[in-house]
This record gives sequence, C-alpha cells and structure tokens, in this order.
Amino acid sequence: MYQQESFSSAFWRGFNRIPVVIRVVIGISVVLFLFQALFGRIQIGGLSLNYYIVEYLGFDPSFKTAITQPWRFVTYIFLHGSGFHLLFNMLWLWWMGRLVEEQIGPRSFAVLFFGSGIGGAIFHIALSFLYGTSHVIGASGAVFGVMVAFAYLFPRIPIMLIFLPPIEARYVVAGLIAFDVLLLGSGDNIARLVHLGGAFTGYQLIKAYARGKDLSGIIRPFENMWRSRSKPAGKAEVRRKPRNRKMHSVTDVEVIDEISRDELDLILEKISKHGYDGLTKEEKRKLFELSKKD
Repeated sequence: MYQQESFSSAFWRGFNRIPVVIRVVIGISVVLFLFQALFGRIQIGGLSLNYYIVEYLGFDPSFKTAITQPWRFVTYIFLHGSGFHLLFNMLWLWWMGRLVEEQIGPRSFAVLFFGSGIGGAIFHIALSFLYGTSHVIGASGAVFGVMVAFAYLFPRIPIMLIFLPPIEARYVVAGLIAFDVLLLGSGDNIARLVHLGGAFTGYQLIKAYARGKDLSGIIRPFENMWRSRSKPAGKAEVRRKPRNRKMHSVTDVEVIDEISRDELDLILEKISKHGYDGLTKEEKRKLFELSKKD
C-alpha cells in the first residue's frame, strides 16, 4: 500500500533540493515580501511601515548615503515592489542560477550573486548624474550577473521563450542587455543602470573564475572569523594538513563523510594535475554530489 505524501512535505522536499544559495535568497526575499504585504500598511508616525523599510533598506544612489550606510548595497537586493517583480526575478534566478551554482559551488556563486548586486549599485552611483537618482530595490542587478554567467558557461543551451522558437542562452542574455541599453533614460522607473552594472560585474567575475581565480576565497576569511568566534572555549585545536594551492577550483566543497573521502581525494588529485576542465562529466557530477553532503 502506498502512502500519499502531503503537499507541505512535497513542497519542502522540493524546496530543499534547490541549491543552497538560491534557496536562501528566495526564502529571504519571499518572507520579506510577505511581511511587507501583511504588515507594511501599519502607520508609524503618520507613515507606513513599508515606507521605512524602503527608506532605510533600499539603495540610495547618493554618494554620502552609500558611504555612511553600506548595508544598503546588500539589503536592497531582497526588497521587491510587487508580486510580479519578485516572481520574475526569482524565476530567472532559479532557471539559470541552478546550473551555475552547481558548476562553481555555493561559495563562489554567493560571491557572483552578491558581487553583481553590489556592482550594479556602484554602477548606478557612478552614472546617476546622467539619469537622475532614486531609491532602488530588487534583485535584478544580481540576477543579470547570474544570467551573464550562465550564458558564459553554457552559451549554446536553448532557452524556451513564449511564442518564440528555442534560442541559445548567449543570444537571449545579449538581447536582454541590449534592450536595457536602448531604454536607458526612458523614465519607465526601472533601474536599468543597475541591470547593466550587474551584468558587467557578473561577466568579470565569471571570467576570472574561468581563468582560475578562486572566488570562494573572498568570503572564506569571514567564514573562518565566524567559526573562530562560535568555537566553544577550551576546545582543542585540530591540526589540518596544509592545502594544496593548486586546488583552488574545488575549495568550495562542503564537508563530506569518510566513505566518500577516498573518492574525492582521487578527483582532487586529478584537478591539481589537469585542472577542473580535465574532469570527465561523471567526475564533475560526482564532485557536485559530494559537495552537497552535510
């Protein structure tokens, strides 16, 4: 006799299969949007709660605010102005981001995503004198960086668009960027400078990764700092074997169990000799599976 799975159980099982960084971004964005929808109209001092959320967490392109309130470079990514704004950003992130995160690993993907969002905000500051200033919210700049990375890594994968035949990813992404360029300064209340800045930053980051740059190394010092602070007092320090500097392409692998360690060591040894591109498709798949184990 088969036991029917509940909707909530199926939902969370599917949600947990989404790559970790994309899962966290979608989760925070949806929770924050629902919070705004449910409580955003509450009046505080004659102004709505939503006003204060956007006013203090949205990105203000003025140079003074950017310097004195740097958290805005990240917090604006999680705010969205409407359900459709949130839906389309999260769908594009899920559609194109999954393969990118699986290819480069969660830490490197986090650098790519948030780096593109920050790059888009900086680009907006740099050129706001030409197109005016206004508060910016939304993950579009970060998502554009991910889309460019997808087109760079998988340029010939066909993308299905409504009423159109399959189009290669490189042409779809190039078309979206060209569309933003053509509509710069159109006054349609869309932060196209952030889109373009995010796309440019994403391209630079994925290009650096392809050349052997360890993107995950950017966040590892912060991760180690957090671990050192959260480590229980009096716990003995475990000595670790020095890491091979040539293995930067796989530093984004999570902790695995002992059964898989020998298999991983063989893959790491091959990468140190021939690079990540020297792996077979099966070895890349196995490396990704091992990286997802807790």
